Amino acid sequence: MFIVTRFSRQIRQSHSAAVTLSTRRLFSSAPPPSPSSRLRDHYSFKSPVSPFQNPNPNPKPFTKKKQKPPYRPPSSLDRTGKKPLRSDLPFDFQYSYTESSPAVRPIGLREPKYSPFGPGLLDREWTGVCAPAVDPKVTSVDGKEDRKLEEKRRRMRERILGEPLTAAERKILVEKCQRHRTKRQINLGRDGLTHNMLNDIHNHWKHAEAVRIKCMGVPTVDMKNVCTQLEDKTSGKIIHRQGGLLVLYRGRNYHPKKRPVIPLMLWRPHEPIYPRLIKTVIDGLSIEETKEMRKRGLTVPALTKLAKNGYYGSLVPMVRDAFLTDELIRIDCQGLERSDYKKIGCKLRDFVPCILVTFEKEQIVVWRGKDYKPTEAGRFPIERESFDNWDSDMVDGGEQHKRSDDSCSQLAFYSGDEE
Repeated sequence: MFIVTRFSRQIRQSHSAAVTLSTRRLFSSAPPPSPSSRLRDHYSFKSPVSPFQNPNPNPKPFTKKKQKPPYRPPSSLDRTGKKPLRSDLPFDFQYSYTESSPAVRPIGLREPKYSPFGPGLLDREWTGVCAPAVDPKVTSVDGKEDRKLEEKRRRMRERILGEPLTAAERKILVEKCQRHRTKRQINLGRDGLTHNMLNDIHNHWKHAEAVRIKCMGVPTVDMKNVCTQLEDKTSGKIIHRQGGLLVLYRGRNYHPKKRPVIPLMLWRPHEPIYPRLIKTVIDGLSIEETKEMRKRGLTVPALTKLAKNGYYGSLVPMVRDAFLTDELIRIDCQGLERSDYKKIGCKLRDFVPCILVTFEKEQIVVWRGKDYKPTEAGRFPIERESFDNWDSDMVDGGEQHKRSDDSCSQLAFYSGDEE
């Protein structure tokens, strides 16, 4: 048994030595000519690179991508020791351009005249409501805007817009701004077109010729004013509108590197104090009649219920139609902020027109008055416009829009507790 085991071990060692020798001879001897070398000799054919062979023998070293620095909000400390910022924009700087008007004078301020742009960081004086483009000491008392500023804005807008868009170009731009094509969008909410939103619009115009703007809440009561202020303050052109959805075009001659200087507001200024909206006694009625009307107004059926951040573009014609049969109208505003439905009531007072009765229990109660005459509205507001005519006046109802500039926005910063 011992002899058999020893003999098998010798056979295994001799076999492993033979395999090792043959492997050495295989790697040391020259390889036979490959088919690729024969093809190259006969047909000058170069074989393709093997997928297992690295085509780049000297690859570049891997460099880590630089990370984007974290967002830092603007601060007044960033411009410490520097000269005040100068902006050549030919209009007064306000917190909101659609929900306020310099023509409506407040009766008081809630804080000293601290500039929201930072102390000494802007070359314009803050009056407590706006930062006028000209010296407020030399302006007229009636609050009318300087005609030179209007002419300057008009010429600047014409220069930037350039030649009108064709129907095909407008269609392409509108298609690019649809929801299924891009997620870029600017939301215009309860404060309307704010000053810092102008900077956001120009930032979007760096990457696209048009930007989609979604309007919600209180400003949608007067969409004509929203469209006018957007075109006036940005020098752009609205080329499409569907309800509260707008497409704002930047213009043919717009250049992102030559965009205007827009200083940012570092905080929201405190709202000024405006006169009371609802009087203790309604004009033409006694105290008892006023109390009875307020009680009766809260019991009438609601005309409609307003949703938070909804679209209210059809509210004015709805109230006008209801006044043809009823003298008291109640609008349910449960869930809305108190300042929001007070702004809506102020706009209804000017556009319908009507008399505000009460804001109790989150309701808007309006009265048509004794000598009510139906208003000739001209035409109902269009919910969908494509603006095929470049020079067409998209803001219809000029008299209504003028009332908007004069008085409907007196409640823009309203937050009082009176009824």
